[in-house]
Amino acid sequence: MKSRSLPALLLVISITLGVVAPTYGYAPLGHEIVGAIADERLANTPTAAKIRALIGGLSLEKAAVLADTIKGWDKKGVDNQKSFRVASPKIDRQLRDFWRTNEPTYDMHSAAPSHHWFHYTDMPVMPAQNYSDGTAGRSKWDIVHMIPYCVEVLRGRRPEQNERKITKSVALILLAHYVADIHQPLHVGAQYFDAQGRVADPDKNRSALADEGGNTFTLELSDEPPRTRGIRKKKFHGFWDYDAVNALFPQVPIRVRKRELQALITPLKKQLVRELATHEPENWRMPANIDVTNYAEAWANEILPIAREAHERLQFTNVHPQQEKDRVVAAGEANEKPQPDRTSYRAYAANIVRKELHKAGWRLADLLQKIL
Repeated sequence: MKSRSLPALLLVISITLGVVAPTYGYAPLGHEIVGAIADERLANTPTAAKIRALIGGLSLEKAAVLADTIKGWDKKGVDNQKSFRVASPKIDRQLRDFWRTNEPTYDMHSAAPSHHWFHYTDMPVMPAQNYSDGTAGRSKWDIVHMIPYCVEVLRGRRPEQNERKITKSVALILLAHYVADIHQPLHVGAQYFDAQGRVADPDKNRSALADEGGNTFTLELSDEPPRTRGIRKKKFHGFWDYDAVNALFPQVPIRVRKRELQALITPLKKQLVRELATHEPENWRMPANIDVTNYAEAWANEILPIAREAHERLQFTNVHPQQEKDRVVAAGEANEKPQPDRTSYRAYAANIVRKELHKAGWRLADLLQKIL
């Protein structure tokens, strides 16, 4: 990853100084790695010039975190004086229009979707299936639909004055994020349970409740250090978002202040990005007969078996219905199962994450080359 001067487009985010618990809490890390790999792959190409023009000189590494960062507007809205600002007035305005058009809602039947829905799909991990095989967990606003939506905007096949307020600049910012999300197993697959806490097929049992990609289950691992006062159990989904990425950097101490963490992580991330960007990952190319608008479905089908294994390596206990706003979900506890080869869940997950971040970075670069 080439060193860069301060980009013309600045994201202003406040960072609280504090001691990081057993999870490092470096939330944007996985997305930054994917964006940085794509930056390396596209460096000094006409595509890179088009990207800079569309997002005001911002790198894909920095753009890749924005789709999560705008969730910070959810609590107080985009007009609060303390909300973050993007230095480019044009792109700042477009992102705010996007948020206003897709404001968070807890009504799953709302005609206007929440921008949160665009990040995932909750395909059942059991029984084995593809995206087109069922309906449970899918929606027209899930990630499998939103990636091609953004692709069509960038290709000029869908007008920028669309119902979701996704301009070409916003589409590029979203793609830089969504391509990484769809390579995170728990952004694709979910486990469903019946009223007795048994695994169920939601296409046959309509009352089956989802774990929402592991968001409603706590996770207990065999190698977890003892929790101290005030440190809660982590969430199953959060482990894959944070800990499994942080496990790529075992040199970094578990407990370290956030400001120190960034100083430790930055050179290690740069080294990892350079390695992944210069070595081609296995099985990353899509067949030539698949149009780019169908890439997302192919990627979801590819990673769903990994989401299934991520669940199968755990024992789910105390499974019960839990009220969440306007819906009922399955909640409970997930505990690591001993494996015959004694591979820990953390080591297994880190290996998966490294492969998927690698592929996602190359695929993001390839996708942007094809559509720009």
